[in-house]
Amino acid sequence: MDIQTDHRYAINLNVRGIQPSATLRINELSNQLRAEGRDIVKLGLGQSPFPVPERVVAALREHAHEKDYLPVKGLKSLREAIAGYINRSERMRCSWEDVLIGPGSKELLFMLQLAYYGDLLIPRPSWVSYAPQARIIGRSVHWLPTHAENNWQLTAEELDIICRDDPSRPRILIMNYPSNPTGCTYTDDQLLAIANVARKYKLILLSDEIYGEVHFEGKHKSIARYYPEGTIISTGLSKWAGAGGWRLGTFIFPPELRPLQNAMAIIASETYTATSAPIQHAAIAAFTGGADLNEYLKQSRRVLKVVGEYLHRRLTAMGAVVQKPEGAFYLFPDFSSFREALARRDIKTSQALCQSLLEDTGVAILPASDFGFVPDHLAARLAFVDFDGAEALALAGDEYTDRELGDDFVNQACPRLVKAMDRMEQWLTGL
Repeated sequence: MDIQTDHRYAINLNVRGIQPSATLRINELSNQLRAEGRDIVKLGLGQSPFPVPERVVAALREHAHEKDYLPVKGLKSLREAIAGYINRSERMRCSWEDVLIGPGSKELLFMLQLAYYGDLLIPRPSWVSYAPQARIIGRSVHWLPTHAENNWQLTAEELDIICRDDPSRPRILIMNYPSNPTGCTYTDDQLLAIANVARKYKLILLSDEIYGEVHFEGKHKSIARYYPEGTIISTGLSKWAGAGGWRLGTFIFPPELRPLQNAMAIIASETYTATSAPIQHAAIAAFTGGADLNEYLKQSRRVLKVVGEYLHRRLTAMGAVVQKPEGAFYLFPDFSSFREALARRDIKTSQALCQSLLEDTGVAILPASDFGFVPDHLAARLAFVDFDGAEALALAGDEYTDRELGDDFVNQACPRLVKAMDRMEQWLTGL
């Protein structure tokens, strides 16, 4: 039977041709190669290396028996805890009714694009799933140009240029900072300028702040401070609490966007019904905060900062052009200076670069083409997460509690990352 003419295989045209999520694909490939006996340094999937804080784990144990379907928008006590968390951290005045809980912020983003009929504006480079989600739903995607000299960040001027020709067109702008894939973030002045343009064109602004708590200096600020009436804050447990597999995300809406929140809740009611009950009960502990969680975040930030600075220094010394990260656990090195040497080995795309690096050295990273760039843009995303996070936190909070973290700490706590840099340096030198 010809599969092309069999209507059982009439896959939605918006889905046909889309590959599985790049980050999940590289993770599965890395695991497969490890299972085959290869020594793979996993710098592909951006999964927090740190354990879930003990008090949050204890709360999950305590509530493992919870089995009831919860309200579609989420458990009221959790929504209250998240509102309190946002009000404390951002000096805002949101109420529990402004909060929507979902099984991961990824699912909430997908529902937002289903519920709101508008184009998607995405600064390039961006996280790998924003654009594919829009394509699956059938929305138009407009990539906003950014530049390495400006840390690959959106400017108010570039945003205004894309909006001015059709000022009343419905649009969703996604901002993600600290950024996946660059680790860079915005200054107050930059946020204010972008907020003014967003207000001018009445944009829906989805502020993806999933890495906000892992700003290295603990000084993350939401653009919702400057454009409260049009900004949805997106966050969750995956990155700052190490709980990616728990699948809990949240959107915090302004009251002005309550109809949009309600529309998303209708979609939720007809799809996933509600987020896992035990996870929601446990998440209250995370968002309520406390001295133990403050210490967990303090040490997490210290570790990620010293590791990011070490890798930045090593990559720069190799000849890559890379921005110094300010948060999250990513670097976005550009290897264009090796273009001629790579071409002699028939490596002309970022995909081929990452494939060869993995085959030759066992270091897994993701190509720039997965983040919105043309194939021959010779850059890649590196997630510096292949280390024992529990061990690193214990070391930072004990032996190094009163000492500045440096290369000696990285060598002791993160030997696989040091190994990855040594292998990459040797590979690039041998081109």
